[in-house]
Order: sequence, then C-alpha cells, then structure tokens
Amino acid sequence: MTISVCTLAHGRERHLQNLVHGLNHSRRPPCELVVAVMQDTRYDLPSTSFPIRQVMLGQSGICLAEARNVAASAAKSDLLVFLDVDCIPSPNLVQDYAAVAEQGEGVWMGEVGYLPQSATDNGIDFERFEQVSVKHSERAGPPPGMVGKCGDYRCFWSLNFALHARTFERLGGFDPRYVGYGGEDTDFGRTIVSKDVPLWWARGAKAFHQYHKHHMPPVHHLDSVIANAGIFAAKWGEPTMQHWLRAFRLMGLVEPDGVGGWVKLREPSENDLAMTRQQEHEPYASSSLVLEQLEAQASRGNDASRAPAMTSA
Repeated sequence: MTISVCTLAHGRERHLQNLVHGLNHSRRPPCELVVAVMQDTRYDLPSTSFPIRQVMLGQSGICLAEARNVAASAAKSDLLVFLDVDCIPSPNLVQDYAAVAEQGEGVWMGEVGYLPQSATDNGIDFERFEQVSVKHSERAGPPPGMVGKCGDYRCFWSLNFALHARTFERLGGFDPRYVGYGGEDTDFGRTIVSKDVPLWWARGAKAFHQYHKHHMPPVHHLDSVIANAGIFAAKWGEPTMQHWLRAFRLMGLVEPDGVGGWVKLREPSENDLAMTRQQEHEPYASSSLVLEQLEAQASRGNDASRAPAMTSA
C-alpha cells in the first residue's frame, strides 16, 4: 500500500517545517508529502527521503475545502493521510494508519495531543511531547481496540484523518461552497454517513498539535460561520454549529431570523475577542468553557429579573 500525506499551508512556515521534521522520524515514511500552498511563495522545507510536492494555489481566495480536494487530486497513493499544518506526526502515525487501512474500508481519525507554548523551541522531542501534551477535553479518547466506531458524524475533524483515495473519490471530496471558517468538516462527516462509509476512531496514529493562539467560539469568523450554517441547513435539512451560534446569541452578536437562519446584530468587540481568546498558558481554546460562562451569566440575569422588587416600609 502506498501512502501520501496531504496538508494545506498559508504562513506558519515553522509549523510546516516541524511537520516535515516529524515525518522524517517516521518508522514507515510516506511515499510523498503533498502541500497545497495557499500563498504566492513556496516554502523552504527540510530535506527528506521522500518527495515533497508543493502545489501552488496562490492567494486567490481558494477555500480550505477546495484546497483539500486539490491536495487529494495531486496525491498519487492508495491511502491519503490528511494532517493540519499545525500537526507534528508521531513516528508511528503513518504505519498506524497503514495497519488500520489494511483491515477494511472507512475514514479513520487518529489521536491528537495538544502542546503548550514553547514545547517545540528545542526541536522535535517526542518523549517530551508525550509528557507535556494534553487531550482536548471536548474530544473522545482513543478506543480500547485498534479502532472504535464513531457514532456521531459531528465528531469528524480534518485535523488528523486518513482514508483510501478511492473512498475520498466516492465521497466527492469536501464541499467548496463552505468558504471561510466553519461547517466544511461537519458537512464532510454528514456526507460520510450518507454514503454508508464507516467512521472510525483509531488508537495511535497520533499527531501533536503545535501551539498557536485561537478564538473559541470563533468570533473572528462570525460572518462565515453564519453563512456556512445556512449552507449546511439548506443542504441537509438540519442545523449545525449550534453551540457556537448559541454562544454568539448570548454575546448579543446574532439572533434567529425566524426562518431557520441567523442575522448578525453587530461586529465583535474587543471584550468578545478577549472572552474567547486562548490564553498563553492554555494548550487549546475551549468553546464549552466559554459557553458555560455565558450560560451562567444569562442564568444570573434571569434570576435577577425574576426577583421581587424591594418596597420601602
């Protein structure tokens, strides 16, 4: 079985270099690395024992979904392993995916460990990465066996997954109508279910996510989340990204339009950005923590409005 690793990149040259360094430690190196380059300049990348092909897409506004499709089309192998540019593959990642892919069909999602800030300052050190990385609190843990069935398509995440090239073709790739941030992964997961393709958690196939600042819920992508939620609802007849939209509503950023969609009320303020911004001591940003805080604030406000008015004697 031949294996291509595919990634997308815009900026973050150091992160991409670390991804390549990680692949150089692979116990089973890939046959190639395909980089969909979403900028006008090529990357200066480390030497490898396998070819690296940079597919130049430029800065013409191509979306993430379409860029993944381009990378998949350019890949020449039987098995496609997709990694986010922020990921450093563990030495066993490629061979772990090869092992599960030889057992049958489906889409497999490997483990992810989140690294704190400065974890990569002294280079690639997998022993240290294992010690300091943490699992995302909102993601499932590894299955007890080699694979475990994922029963909720909304859990699909393009950060670290693999599938046969023929399966990617059968699924039709990612829907390029999802422009900007949000929705394209959930749509792909929904497509997996609709095509009766098994969706699996895989034990191992671990990637280490490199630190970068982020916002969750993604208020900095408010417009695209609203637009992409509408595309998903029209396509599948059901809503998506409801936890994000609930948070945006509690923040006073959006309200329902009365016909299943959402209307933006205002632009995010600095206070909104501060509330959702990942702090430097946190290895990842958490939508759930922010939503819990917002729900608690809303509950206190409701309690205060229901309290009896004080009257003077």
